[in-house]
Amino acid sequence: MAAPVLAHVSFETAQAAANSAYKAVLRVPHGCDGQPTLKIRVRIPEGVIDVKPMPKAGWTLETAKGAYARSYPLHGEPVAEGVKEIVWTGSLDDGFYDEFVFQARFTDAFQPGATVYFPVIQSCSNGSEQWTQVPAAGQDAHSLKSPAPAVRIAAPAGAPGPVRAGSLLIEQPWSRATPGGAKVAGGYLRITNEGREPDRLTGGSFPLAERVELHEMSMADNVMRMRQVEGGLVIAPGQTVELKPGGSHLMFMELKEPLKDGQRVKGTLVFEKAGPVEVEYTVLGMGGQGGGSGAMPAGHRH
Repeated sequence: MAAPVLAHVSFETAQAAANSAYKAVLRVPHGCDGQPTLKIRVRIPEGVIDVKPMPKAGWTLETAKGAYARSYPLHGEPVAEGVKEIVWTGSLDDGFYDEFVFQARFTDAFQPGATVYFPVIQSCSNGSEQWTQVPAAGQDAHSLKSPAPAVRIAAPAGAPGPVRAGSLLIEQPWSRATPGGAKVAGGYLRITNEGREPDRLTGGSFPLAERVELHEMSMADNVMRMRQVEGGLVIAPGQTVELKPGGSHLMFMELKEPLKDGQRVKGTLVFEKAGPVEVEYTVLGMGGQGGGSGAMPAGHRH
């Protein structure tokens, strides 16, 4: 009889700050049905950069590098490629526990409140454990048999709580500090429709900008393009819509002054049915990432 899985491969610290370095300690509590673990393979998700694995005594360490879907600022310079996979090869008896460590940086691809999944394949002398399952929208991760290890991006300390407007739940509005002279900034948040009827985000206002527009990003001919969303953004019943860097987002146009790290700015979202809703944006630091949201990254076209 095969022995049951007693625990999942997981991270020791399952939370990280937005736009920050993260020390990942991957815990491996058992082998595969009583067999020793011979290899740990970790896939690095898009948006996680500057990956540096820690060598482990008695184990061979390999990395596979590749191009990112887009470039990310790091210490003031754009980075377009990096480690996409880490492989440790050695031997760990089924009766023993061990940890595998690497350092990485979460980029602006992930907004506060997002969960980032790192698929892991644990290879043994006879078979493997595929820790690669990611929950579908609305699914409880605890219901998965073989969940991928995950890290949740924490909201800044003291950030405002969720805002309810009718059937809508609005969570964690944020923006990024901008350099002097910047004329635009991005607005990001999560909207969940808990009702039975669709609603539509049509616009908003921001006191430090002349106007607010809805924009979306898309790839065309290997170039990231941005365009204004006409007619608003639909939030269907039971759906969660994330406005985030690299996807649909708000644009604060013609800034009147720079946005500063730690600043809180109240603004308004306007919905077709819920009407105007006041929210408060938390401004996060640029985290050593060069241009901030006020500068269009290279390769993007409006």
